Amino acid sequence: MAKIKIILLSFFAIISASLYALNGDSIRFSLLTCEPGEEIYSLFGHTAIRYENFTRQEDYVFNYGMFSFRTPHFIYRFVKGETDYELGVTPYLYFQAEYAFRGSAVYQQVLNLTQLEKERLLMLLRENYLPENRVYRYNYFYDNCTTRARDCIEACIDGLVVYPDSLGGNKTFRSIVHEFTALSYWDELGIDFCLGKEADDVITKREQMFAPFYMKYYASKAYIIDKDSNRRRPFVLDEKVIVEGDKAFSEAGFFMSPMVCALLFLALNVVIAYLQWRNIRIYWGWDILLYASQGIAGCIITFLVFFSIHPTVNSNWLIVLFNPIPLLYLPIMIYREITHKKDWYHVVNLVYLTIFIVIFFTCRQKINLTILPLALSLLVNAASHVLVFRRRE
Repeated sequence: MAKIKIILLSFFAIISASLYALNGDSIRFSLLTCEPGEEIYSLFGHTAIRYENFTRQEDYVFNYGMFSFRTPHFIYRFVKGETDYELGVTPYLYFQAEYAFRGSAVYQQVLNLTQLEKERLLMLLRENYLPENRVYRYNYFYDNCTTRARDCIEACIDGLVVYPDSLGGNKTFRSIVHEFTALSYWDELGIDFCLGKEADDVITKREQMFAPFYMKYYASKAYIIDKDSNRRRPFVLDEKVIVEGDKAFSEAGFFMSPMVCALLFLALNVVIAYLQWRNIRIYWGWDILLYASQGIAGCIITFLVFFSIHPTVNSNWLIVLFNPIPLLYLPIMIYREITHKKDWYHVVNLVYLTIFIVIFFTCRQKINLTILPLALSLLVNAASHVLVFRRRE
């Protein structure tokens, strides 16, 4: 009797597993959205796809956000826009442990897919994970871990995914970036320094989905219209928090904000300008530091504008203020200062900087306010040179 009982239980277990699979319940796909971290590459959060097979007891996370800082010439390639990311597959327990250790919450949205759609999605993910397919050219606005996950899911749905109306407020790439850098002032300044006026163009709701939490919002309210029956079904079946967050976010890095530092720098330039005017003397050592810094910053922006293939960086109005000209002219400038010869560069620079400050308030690009005290610092320095030369005459 015991053997018969075991055989019957095994038989019913097999039948149950088969029915479980036929009903599509043995496989489940979920969209995972992870809270931001403190590193600049994790400030906007993260998106991944979770695959669960209850029959086979498989639980993996497909992650399109894998990269390595040890890649040769990583920084140069990132600035130029030639960064390669790849699809990685991680056991869910490892993925969960990483975010639990970091203190970042992870949100799960169970996708409402048919059995056929689940099979297609699994096949597509496996195909994308092949060595020849897993690497892709990363683009932080148009082709990242979130857009890849969304496109992969949509490609397997036998119908049309309809997302809710766009969030109001005329969203732009820059405004969404600022939402996630609100407590990371120095990172925000660095990003604003690189982005051009295209980042201030109003974007569509699909473009807004480059940000993981925007994708999470749109997915939660989306529905699918089946191709054959035109029936509507919710895109997401269930939502829950699968990793509790316990991190209190604060401004990381230097204890003073960029604006405070810029205002202190402006005050220092005013003091140096006064001393130069009072003593009728140019402190050319300060000029080396000032104009070399301006020129080096200009080299970075010039490279982004003319050579980088990143989107939204090739029409940056900051190139008016930051360009290589001061660095190239610096040896001549110092020579003329040491020999007490009048230098018309500072007269031209005075007019030029005044024009930039006017442009600051009128151009279509939203320039970080920290740049204004820096421009005024250069203006004060140029004015002090003109006044010193006039007193010498």
